[in-house]
Amino acid sequence: MVFQLDTSLHPSLAPLAWLVGRWEGAGVVGYPDMESRNFGQEVVCSHDGRPFLEWHSHTWELDESGQQVAPRATELGFWRCPTEGEAELLLAHNTGILELYYGTTAPAKVELRTDGVMRSPHAREYNAGARLYGLVGGNLMYAVDMAAEGHPLQSHFSAELKRVD
Repeated sequence: MVFQLDTSLHPSLAPLAWLVGRWEGAGVVGYPDMESRNFGQEVVCSHDGRPFLEWHSHTWELDESGQQVAPRATELGFWRCPTEGEAELLLAHNTGILELYYGTTAPAKVELRTDGVMRSPHAREYNAGARLYGLVGGNLMYAVDMAAEGHPLQSHFSAELKRVD
């Protein structure tokens, strides 16, 4: 018997279908204890027919001319839609932080807040986050807020990514 993989999108993921693909672009990162700087990013959001999306994000610092300088953050995770109008995002970061986000979906929009945060004893202090993703003019735009290092929840980074596949 030969196993046939069903690669059609699971029906529960219909509110997130617009996320599927490979995206590239740039954004800005900053926080009270860091100087603002530009970054480049590639995101691959894929599925294999099961009720979750795979999320792989890689970022790198950009110099003044937009050239890659050094690798930065990496996120690996999964998106799920447990019930209609709801979304979950589970993320693992190369910095020793694990996050569970929970929120709502709307047409081409997802709003999430952390429901749980875990970190290694060697990771920086991180307490909470909020994320807003949207499809605007065919581009993936998002903003991330963070509460860390004694600071309240506030803007941390945002980007605009174009679909490349």
